[in-house]
Amino acid sequence: MSYSTQQIRNVALAGHPGAGKTTLFEALLQAGGAIQAAGTVERGTTVSDFDPIEKQRGHSIDAAIAGIDYGVGREPIHLNLIDTPGYPDFRGPTLSALAAVDTVAVVVDADAGIGHGTRRMLEYARDRGLCRALVVNRIDHAGADCAGLLDELRTRFGPELLPLNLPADGGTRVVDCFGSDAGSSDLGPVAQWHQKIIDQVVEIDETMMDRYLDQGEGGLSGQELHDAFERCLREGHLVPVCFVSARTGVGVKELLGIVASLFPHPGEANPPPFVKGAGAEATPIRARPDPDAHVIADVFKIVNDPFVGKLGVFRVHQGTVRRDAQLFVDDGKKPFKVAHLFKLHGKDHVEIEQAIPGDIAAVAKVEDLHFDAVLHDSHDEDRIRLAPMAYPRPMFGLAVEAASKGQEQKLSAALHKLAEEDPAFAVEHHAELNETVLRGLSDLHLRVMLERLKDKYGVEVVTHPPRIAYRETVSAGAEGHHRHKKQTGGAGQFGEVFLRIEPLPRGAGFEFADEVKGGAIPGQFIPAVEKGVRQVLASGAVAGYPLQDLRVTVYDGKYHSVDSKEVAFVAAGKKAFLDAIAKAGPQVLEPIVTLEVSAPEQHMGDISGGLAAKRARINGTDSVRGGEIVIRAQVPLSELEGYAAELKSITAGRGRYALDFSHYEPVPAQVQQKLMAAYKPRREEE
Repeated sequence: MSYSTQQIRNVALAGHPGAGKTTLFEALLQAGGAIQAAGTVERGTTVSDFDPIEKQRGHSIDAAIAGIDYGVGREPIHLNLIDTPGYPDFRGPTLSALAAVDTVAVVVDADAGIGHGTRRMLEYARDRGLCRALVVNRIDHAGADCAGLLDELRTRFGPELLPLNLPADGGTRVVDCFGSDAGSSDLGPVAQWHQKIIDQVVEIDETMMDRYLDQGEGGLSGQELHDAFERCLREGHLVPVCFVSARTGVGVKELLGIVASLFPHPGEANPPPFVKGAGAEATPIRARPDPDAHVIADVFKIVNDPFVGKLGVFRVHQGTVRRDAQLFVDDGKKPFKVAHLFKLHGKDHVEIEQAIPGDIAAVAKVEDLHFDAVLHDSHDEDRIRLAPMAYPRPMFGLAVEAASKGQEQKLSAALHKLAEEDPAFAVEHHAELNETVLRGLSDLHLRVMLERLKDKYGVEVVTHPPRIAYRETVSAGAEGHHRHKKQTGGAGQFGEVFLRIEPLPRGAGFEFADEVKGGAIPGQFIPAVEKGVRQVLASGAVAGYPLQDLRVTVYDGKYHSVDSKEVAFVAAGKKAFLDAIAKAGPQVLEPIVTLEVSAPEQHMGDISGGLAAKRARINGTDSVRGGEIVIRAQVPLSELEGYAAELKSITAGRGRYALDFSHYEPVPAQVQQKLMAAYKPRREEE
């Protein structure tokens, strides 16, 4: 259908693994007329889980998009619906989808209850300024306690969580409690919940509140309540809860009606956080959902399709993208032509003529496209960026090499394509070891990437034990000096450098300062000194790991009018830096991760004991519905090798865990000695 920005709704389904997001995605597509019959995860016939690995594993590993044109008895809407992975191992595609939507609907299993994915996604959506909603699924399940779950949700996440509809007759139907105050439900009289919603909505506006207190609900128009409700959503003053059974279809059409009538369109939602410029010069700007303005669009997903080629999926924030238009990528000076413009429906691509503000579309065969690229049609939009999402740092490492000779180039190209598609997957090449290291969020994340490497690109690899992302730093200040003097007949080499180093707070990175006075080192050689310092910074000084959290200040030196040249000051800067580090209490730092383990309560003792043996600090435990506990701890990443198999063994496959990078801290003395001893032979060879 032809539609305007005011008719668009952009919604992502997110939440804990196993809550039924993909089944709900199918049910919404069917209820909205986008498909004739809903597929199932078990049969591998869903629109969103079309990847062979997703079908084999029975869960989503990538975000998928489909459109619904829906409208019966009301103004039609066009819903761009995104199904996201629930497993924390695949948070990259989930979080990137948040850049494309205005509302995040977090799906909760009525039987299993609140999972760590529920909390995480509500927090991510809140921090991004997105409207939030909760969808309680499987309300007709025999073990469902909808009343208890709603109480638990409101206790855990706040009284602003209020239902817009209620389950009735054991979850075989739902009743409206926003637009009606009549009837009863499994959670008590509809009137009591209707009253709570109206009280919450009118609080957002003082004038409306006063009129409501004087005249009651009859003194408020339907449009006033609608506008106040949307403001409540934008400000997080109200988080709606909707009840459904995706498998039977109960409440699904009602949910579509709520999306159509109450969820914000792109012109009403909180504006996306764009900035112009970089660093201290960056200033916030606001993209206007005006179809006649200059184009501003953000690429939130890259797909390397074997048939279509490289596909960039983007959300239009301003202007209209038309087929055959000329667009720039970021600050590029050469535009590309939009030869083909697509809407996505799972794996299918439907060609379209234009994409208006708020819409989601894709363009193919543009090699300059990359994740988070900004597309625009005027150099007035140069240096505009969408504020980046805080992605989890990929810490799990696995060294790989091609299994067959001559496949190195093919392996490199395939890994580059995989890294383009997932912002939480990285590929590092360590030149000093001639080693390629993959970094992901977990063991499972890396295993799936290796499966894709083989199935999609036909590359098999040999893997080596994971290399932990240790870092080096110093614990005290010190000074370093080196005179580089080399005479080889004719012109020689000369450079002398004095510098001092000092530690910075953890996480501060690296700073280089020039305090040379009187031209003791000419200005043209200072970059050469920094180059030598940065060579050590990258390769390490005591254990072969990058240095961080320190400041280097060059304050004196000497030069020779004939023999001084760049290469001499590179060497002098490098050796002076190494000299200072040796005196500054060098330390090896290890990554510490925050670990959350969910498992049946009877296994708590075994899990806690196992974590204690891994140098873990247990920060707390929570009991959740269904006899489960959640254990939170901070653990050195190096101690978690093989933890997935260990947890599976302890809990008979019923345990799950998720981790996030927390911080770096010094390794125990015996670990540092071992790492330094392993590096010593390599250092002596250099």
